[in-house]
Amino acid sequence: MAKILDGKALSAEIKQQIKTEIEQDNLKVGLAVVIVGADPASRVYVDNKKRDCTECGITSHEFALPEETTQQELIELIEKLNADENINGILVQQPFPKHINVTAVNETISPLKDVDAFRFESAGRIMAGKYSFLPCTPAGVMELLRAAEIEIAGKECVVIGRSDIVGKPMAMLLLHENATVTICHSRTKDLPSVTKRADILVSAVGIADFVSSDMVKENAVVVDVGMNRNSEGKLCGDVKYAEVSEKASYITPVPGGVGPMTRAVLMKNTLSAKKLQS
Repeated sequence: MAKILDGKALSAEIKQQIKTEIEQDNLKVGLAVVIVGADPASRVYVDNKKRDCTECGITSHEFALPEETTQQELIELIEKLNADENINGILVQQPFPKHINVTAVNETISPLKDVDAFRFESAGRIMAGKYSFLPCTPAGVMELLRAAEIEIAGKECVVIGRSDIVGKPMAMLLLHENATVTICHSRTKDLPSVTKRADILVSAVGIADFVSSDMVKENAVVVDVGMNRNSEGKLCGDVKYAEVSEKASYITPVPGGVGPMTRAVLMKNTLSAKKLQS
């Protein structure tokens, strides 16, 4: 039976460390969270991030904009936040309404306040291994692996999913730790034959119960980045948890695995941004 990589417990430790540092150094740290429209899932995410800020001693500044907000109006707000000394990090919650260009918005955020690490410059720095901020989800996965003292160097790692936010940077971070990395996607032929080679398997495909035990190597470390709803409307990941946990050595639950770590890293990035700006 696999050991659980408990993101909820580890994220609580990280947030306590952040709170202690902020209090000891008497820092004033601010995170701006911008949400456009009324997407229910986005609303939940934003509320969770606000709660995390409170736990860490970070001031949360929410900007809730109506669905009809134009791209130019959103960009003008971000430019104001770039110039505001009380704002150390800027997060614009996705998805955006269809009339707003994601790239144009992300590229407006100051490099010093890009705590989601979505700018092209941030992506390039991650490729080179010379970054200020890491995308929160891949960085959260790495924190979980380190905390469990799971060796990465020399291991074969497979990432399912090639998104700019998770899949690609996840592969880069594993590569920086001297793993041999394969990225799989919708065009990968005979996917199970590839995933079964993995000592560490990271699934970020966004399909409920996509990874079954016959896709997993015996005693592999399985990290489930998925956040889906099954046919019953219940929150679940990409991995068939019950059957894969019988075969894996370590596994992340959903919820309680990668999700809390993503938000904890956002808090870390915001504190790091404050230090950089100082």
